[in-house]
Amino acid sequence: MKTIINAEYAPAAIGPYSHGTTYGNLIFTSGQLPVCKKKGSIVNGGITEQSIQSLENLKYVLEAGGGSLETVLKTTCYLAEINDFAAFNEVYKSYFKTDCPARSCFAVKDLPLGAKVEVEAIAHAKM
Repeated sequence: MKTIINAEYAPAAIGPYSHGTTYGNLIFTSGQLPVCKKKGSIVNGGITEQSIQSLENLKYVLEAGGGSLETVLKTTCYLAEINDFAAFNEVYKSYFKTDCPARSCFAVKDLPLGAKVEVEAIAHAKM
């Protein structure tokens, strides 16, 4: 049975979607933009600051779904500029230190709200 994830610490969705869903012990997150819940908008700064916020938001959603960064099986990462790939990787590897999940990372034409990065994940709930 599908369950909707509503993460208390993640910013509200900007469209008709949930933070994520679970099915059995699998967790599917929506893409997490670098929006600060307290500020209500994209964080100030460049790709480094935005990557940190997107990954923090991802962490909040995973935890609300019963998982964690350690239970992530696959991420999909969207960059507004492929030139930000190396800087994004520097932040990403501080969140996924060992046994890194499978990953796709590519540049797209535009992201919502003018963001530089968006990250989504598939994970499993902690046993």
